[in-house]
Amino acid sequence: MDETTKKILNDHLTAFGENDLDKIMLDYTEESKVLTKDGVIRGLEDIRAFFSKLFEIIPTGSFFEMQQLSITQNVAHIIWNSKSSVAEIPFGTDTFFMENGKIKFHTVSTYITN
Repeated sequence: MDETTKKILNDHLTAFGENDLDKIMLDYTEESKVLTKDGVIRGLEDIRAFFSKLFEIIPTGSFFEMQQLSITQNVAHIIWNSKSSVAEIPFGTDTFFMENGKIKFHTVSTYITN
């Protein structure tokens, strides 16, 4: 397990759990891309808007369960589920490709129910 990748992921997940948008954004650069079912999100401004909306669905204190975590070299993959007062996500998966201490590519796939 690559320690740098593990640290970036742990910092990211901690910031996510705290809904700390400023801390989340430290993981990305202007060249970062987040790939979702709705398309590719490019650049810091749009990535910030994506997480801002996501924090409305999964606010601080929501149930979040990590079902699987895999790290190899500079790639991390997680499978998770979550439940909040707003929505239930019985299945979520993210893949992170790290480069130079930042998330270069991040894929997100979720199944959301109300």
